[in-house]
Amino acid sequence: MQWFAAPEYWLSRLLVQRLLAALYLIAFLAAARQFRALIGSRGMLPVPRFTARVPFRQAPGLFHLHYSDRFFAAAALTGAALSAALLGGLGDTVPLGVSMLCWAVLWVLYLSIVNVGQTWYSFGWESLLLEAGFLATFLGNADTAPPVPVLWLLRWLVFRVEFGAGLIKLRGDSCWRDLTCLRFHHETQPMPGPLSWFFHHLPGPLHRVEAAANHVTQLLVPVCLLLPQPVATFAACVVVATQLWLVASGNFAWLNWLTVALALAAVDPARLGLPVHPRDYPAAPAWFEALALALTAAVLVLSYWPVRNMVSPRQVMNRSFNRLHLVNTYGAFGSVSRTRQEVVLEGTDEPVVTRHTVWKEYGFKGKPGDVRRLPRQYAPYHLRLDWLMWFAAISTGYARPWFLPFVARLLVNDRDTLRLLRHNPFPDTPPTHVRATLHRYRFTDWRELRQTRAWWHRTPLTEYLAPVDLAALARAGHHPPPAPGRAGAVGTDPDGRSGRAPNGGRPGDDR
Repeated sequence: MQWFAAPEYWLSRLLVQRLLAALYLIAFLAAARQFRALIGSRGMLPVPRFTARVPFRQAPGLFHLHYSDRFFAAAALTGAALSAALLGGLGDTVPLGVSMLCWAVLWVLYLSIVNVGQTWYSFGWESLLLEAGFLATFLGNADTAPPVPVLWLLRWLVFRVEFGAGLIKLRGDSCWRDLTCLRFHHETQPMPGPLSWFFHHLPGPLHRVEAAANHVTQLLVPVCLLLPQPVATFAACVVVATQLWLVASGNFAWLNWLTVALALAAVDPARLGLPVHPRDYPAAPAWFEALALALTAAVLVLSYWPVRNMVSPRQVMNRSFNRLHLVNTYGAFGSVSRTRQEVVLEGTDEPVVTRHTVWKEYGFKGKPGDVRRLPRQYAPYHLRLDWLMWFAAISTGYARPWFLPFVARLLVNDRDTLRLLRHNPFPDTPPTHVRATLHRYRFTDWRELRQTRAWWHRTPLTEYLAPVDLAALARAGHHPPPAPGRAGAVGTDPDGRSGRAPNGGRPGDDR
């Protein structure tokens, strides 16, 4: 079928696949580095406990068949190694069927992780990576020209990502309609970046321009992605530019870079004046054409649910309508917080807590803590604990499953848990008590920054967790790991590196 092939898109396919492989690599490395404390057998939300109560059909994956921490680590590192190989060009040096198998293995491995990740993996970009990775399986390799139906499916995916986000804003918070949301967003977003302070202090009229431009790029531009060339190419370039603006203004894991990768599928390099000549490809095998067409039919059927959600006045954000995370609905920041609250965790080594007790603060890698510490850039890497701490500050309900287990592990200096932090104030012996307080954080202004060298100003609000010790947590049914790691200091350098290898909605609703 001559219409099936689009050889002029070979560079676009190459960029899409390489970017997806890079993001898969980051996702697998993040899983390998963080899982023991979060979902390991001694973690805050252990996988074995989850698989014991949730059947395979509700969360399909490898870890229902077998789980051990070593097996999980092997799966994550296998995914990282295969991602690195595809990033290096493996997919174009092997036969078409083997290349497709490589992409399918990545999808199965990451699906297995997400489906046992519980609240730690409830973010919209997990489903987006799975859906994009599944489509990439059918993009082909150097043995065949890029298939037109799959390129259109990628356009349809980025349309749903952007248009869904635009609709939820228009229907949600009134500040999107009166163009004032960006007065607050840069300060109250889940994890500000190093430039967020400066974005926050842009003139008011520019914040209104930002909000208006958001409506254009998320409600009008996505429609243009579905139009003929050259309109689709120029629309894709607008999407890329918008996503790079978001990359500069905050930390949203790999969401923005993944959206960039998807948008590149709509780019015809020749329309940008690039000297890219179509390659000569042999005709695609019949079985490959059949699979691509079957995929297209399946996506069209499964699109019923996200389309129904988008047109509904009760639209929801970031939902999967099947356990395979295929053809999902997306959205972000349907509401924007006006003020920023942070949970501050502190410990003491004094045997008895009094009003004179000296408390020492734990430092997190990404979330605001020390007011003089400039926010760091971590995206596209995903700091899952830091993100969930943002949700915990909004409501204790978000933290109920994992917060007390987290505190219990701090009380024994659990090595795996401390690796998630930037600074442990008790490097030699564990604290006797840990408490949490809620603080109001706001960016300083230019004058305050010059005088105090502080990027944040914080004000104590209320007690979040009264001082607790191990005995109190045990009475509440929260026990520390049975075999705690040795005590030790981690993450003490000023850059927040350990030196060793979510506004109101459920975690993952916001971007």
